Amino acid sequence: MRYALAFGLHPLLAGKKKCESKFNAESKAGSQVMRALRFAEFGPPSVLRIEEVAIPEPSEGEALVRVKAAAINPSDIGDVAGRFKSTTLPRTPGRDFAGIVVQGKRHEGEEVWGSAPELGIQRDGSHAEYVVVPTETLSVRPNSLSFEQAAAIGIPYVTAWASVVSAAQIQPGETILIVGAAGAVGQAATQIANWKQAHVIGADLTSDAIPGVQWVVDTRTEDLCERVLELTGGKGVEVAFDTVGGAMFEPALRSLRRGGRQVAISCRGEARVSFDLTDFYHNSSHLLGVDSYGLTARQVGEISAELRRGFEAGTLKPPAIEIVPFKHAVDAYSRMAAGLAKVKQVLDFRFVN
Repeated sequence: MRYALAFGLHPLLAGKKKCESKFNAESKAGSQVMRALRFAEFGPPSVLRIEEVAIPEPSEGEALVRVKAAAINPSDIGDVAGRFKSTTLPRTPGRDFAGIVVQGKRHEGEEVWGSAPELGIQRDGSHAEYVVVPTETLSVRPNSLSFEQAAAIGIPYVTAWASVVSAAQIQPGETILIVGAAGAVGQAATQIANWKQAHVIGADLTSDAIPGVQWVVDTRTEDLCERVLELTGGKGVEVAFDTVGGAMFEPALRSLRRGGRQVAISCRGEARVSFDLTDFYHNSSHLLGVDSYGLTARQVGEISAELRRGFEAGTLKPPAIEIVPFKHAVDAYSRMAAGLAKVKQVLDFRFVN
């Protein structure tokens, strides 16, 4: 089964489309029923079903968004698999989306994009025709991006911004080491670091060039700390952004120059790590943790507004995406879970009925 691939602005979506009329949007909402991807038990993607459910009603401080497109992230697959203890059932997964506000003070008719940590976990998510979200999490869709492209930005770029800008406070001229630079968050962090005029050393399981990275360290064959010190004249980097954790945590920490900052967001493999505490405090190092699930709706909205400026200026670029009709959502989940999807999967809701 083949779907449309989009590496730039999708040709069928080039130019800014006119927003659907408020009348049509409200008529659709008035049907009281929508189609949503649901799971009533934890497990592989095969537990998912497309079902008809009631269209949710927004409360004070919330907005009802007609979803035009919604990305599938690895965390969505983990959510369905039961990796998040706070997920309640039955549930609709999905954290990222782009669409049109149907109900919501000051936002009706706006074309928006957004992401919310609790979506798909503590409240129904975006893999449905409609989603209710806090209005604070909404941001106007960048005019340079299609709905599908905007839907693919959320988690990777919000996490990268919260880590590189908010936590590490990257400065022009500084050098940042990004561990896992070839991944979705790593690529987003690289673009943001370039935008902030920082130099980027990327580390990953590859020797291939990585877009936006000035030097690549192949962690399969090279000692990370030794190579970073070599590239920086023995000084080390001001910032290390570790998207991997586990065995890569200590080498990244040892790659910091005096007073350097390391940001950790994940841990693959062993959750417990160790490092030389004496070296740590003698180096005046700073260790920071960022959890995208801990961000508030307001923080996500503020970050999205900042990212919008980068995309509209052309400084930030959307990732490559594969547009999948919503009716094939379970298949898209399965392909992602099996590692068969080469680019980000984005569900398209244009032809649901």
